[in-house]
Amino acid sequence: MSENTRQQMIQTIAGMNTVTGTVDYTSRAVKEVYGEHVFSERVQRERLPKTVFKTLQKTVKAGTELDPTIADAVAVAMKDWAIEHGATHFCHWFQPMTGTTAEKHDSFITPTNEGGALAEFSGKELVRGEPDASSFPSGGLRATFEARGYTAWDPSSPAFILDNPNGATLVIPTMFISWTGDALDKKTPLLRSMQALSTQAIRLLRIFGNTTAKRVYTTVGAEQEYFLIDKHFYFARPDLVNTGRTLFGAKPPKGQELEDQYFGAIADRVLAIMAEMEYELLRLGVPIKTRHNEVAPAQYEIAPLFETSNLATDHQMLVMEMLRKVANRYGMTCLLHEKPFAGINGSGKHNNWSMATDEGENLLNPGDTPHANAQFLVFCAAAVRAVHKYGGLLRMSVAGASNDHRLGANEAPPAIISVFLGEQLTDVFSQVEKGAAKSSKKGGDIKVGVNMLPKLPRDAGDRNRTSPFAFTGNKFEFRAVGSSQSVAGPNTVLNTIVAESLDYVCGKLEKALKTTKDLAKAIQQVLPGLVKEFKPVLFEGDNYTPEWHAEAERRGLPNLRNTVDAVALVTGKESVSLFTKYHVYSARELHSRQEILLERYIKDINIEAQTASQMAHTMILPACLKYQAKVAEAIQAASACGIEDATQAALLQEVVEAVSALRTAALALDDVAGKAPHGAMAHAKYQRDAVLPAMADLRKAADELELLVADEYWPLPKYREMLFIR
Repeated sequence: MSENTRQQMIQTIAGMNTVTGTVDYTSRAVKEVYGEHVFSERVQRERLPKTVFKTLQKTVKAGTELDPTIADAVAVAMKDWAIEHGATHFCHWFQPMTGTTAEKHDSFITPTNEGGALAEFSGKELVRGEPDASSFPSGGLRATFEARGYTAWDPSSPAFILDNPNGATLVIPTMFISWTGDALDKKTPLLRSMQALSTQAIRLLRIFGNTTAKRVYTTVGAEQEYFLIDKHFYFARPDLVNTGRTLFGAKPPKGQELEDQYFGAIADRVLAIMAEMEYELLRLGVPIKTRHNEVAPAQYEIAPLFETSNLATDHQMLVMEMLRKVANRYGMTCLLHEKPFAGINGSGKHNNWSMATDEGENLLNPGDTPHANAQFLVFCAAAVRAVHKYGGLLRMSVAGASNDHRLGANEAPPAIISVFLGEQLTDVFSQVEKGAAKSSKKGGDIKVGVNMLPKLPRDAGDRNRTSPFAFTGNKFEFRAVGSSQSVAGPNTVLNTIVAESLDYVCGKLEKALKTTKDLAKAIQQVLPGLVKEFKPVLFEGDNYTPEWHAEAERRGLPNLRNTVDAVALVTGKESVSLFTKYHVYSARELHSRQEILLERYIKDINIEAQTASQMAHTMILPACLKYQAKVAEAIQAASACGIEDATQAALLQEVVEAVSALRTAALALDDVAGKAPHGAMAHAKYQRDAVLPAMADLRKAADELELLVADEYWPLPKYREMLFIR
């Protein structure tokens, strides 16, 4: 890299042509675009024989076992529809334990003996595929030589078409399991957890006299935060390319302290990316609703409407993939790492979660008088009890080396899991604990003070952005999920712990009803005990303060500060008992997940350490030595002219000492990173306790030099450039 490469990048970006639009909503209304590439219920109704359609919908909506006799008819209709949309291939699309998606494409074309070809797609090919499973993470479930794995069609998530530059592919969402029947993916446990929760929720609804609901779904709306930077900067930063985050970078003069980015006007180039990305997602049936600038410079957010957890998970993976693809078309790179830049806010994925019946009733909707809504109070209490009882497992569900950089900072919830209910519900449950709830606080109106404006309705309570698990009107918002993570894992845990809590509550109510025969009295007997049980997890204040950390410790709430501490819970007695009881994970699958999480943590930090070392030795150090030589040369030239200046000599001394500190820190990192204790847990602890601190020391030395070395010599794009030049 030449000394002026950074300046050349800036000139290139500044000279870019004005962004032109590619999406035209005047030729077709947005409602016509929505879902056009989805083999949706509407398309199925139009193309499938009536009996086949009804049978398939029974499986999708009621969860009944798929009738294999309809597979061929569905496959033929799906193939014909896909080919009409330009598809040449189909693929089973699944979500292995890598945290991303995987696919293997097969052609529709089958040659004939006469030298021609047929377009074929059978029910057998639709229902089951067989990708090689040997190279996916299995955590010891499979030996490397045991390659057989199966993808199984998930009819509850409709197939869709993905365009490519030279055609299109029919994409079929699937599960991924081993030859032994173990789940090798994130979707299979999620579906199991949804089934477990539905069983217990229906049981509770029956107690309340609902005899018509057949299924309860968990619903999710996952907000996605992300960064966009120019590709020129991205490719000049090996740390961003290899790890997703900047391992070096001095604090810029301006960050987010002026608070002018949040909800600010969206730059044309960024807005063009957003619009085209939304267009592509709308075609795939992803119900995108919101877009805006986020708090940090170059940070943005996209948010969808609620969907069933399974479909929302699939769509969330599509959102991340589409962000990357579309940004690339406009010469930008999308960064999904939780903390790509130090010193400014990182990115999360707020997981808005609720429960709804197949009749459309939101079970976490309190209505206007929550104190009188006994069904809501019981379902809400069960959810809060679950978070209190299994807060450690919920924290574990968002564990990862990248999310460790975000959790606990003044930008994201702390690692302590607490629940915010808001003023109205806190008051209602306080009344319940004392006997019975008789009133609900009202929000009233806000007087704006401008005559022309009407009074604005005020919600019954404020929101708390520091809470990890907050009630926000008719749902809970789990704010600790990381921006790069799949929402499948957190929702699998959330569904399962709430299923257990619903089971517990049903048992209490059923026992009470045997003696009282009166549901209202039974609820009055059970609810106060639930409130007393979960009360320690309720917190309405600032979760960032040291005082809360001390208070949480007094309350007995776990504070799992890092991934290594959290992952230890996966195979604990309580975890194994919980997940095996509700058939979400087997004990084997839990041990495999722990191994996979630890292995990923170790590898992530190892890649970061090697990248940091190479950048320090081959990019930063040579640049600093060049500058050091230039300073020495200038001082020597002045001295030859009889000019001696103590401040210049001090500068040289400062540079020499800083370069020496950099070299020393780089060698120290090399030393600790080259050691690997035996055993996954021991190795992970070593990475946390030895390698990460050594990386921090190296960064400190490099960042001090960035502020000392002449700008023209510094080889890496700086924060002030990456975050503000777009």
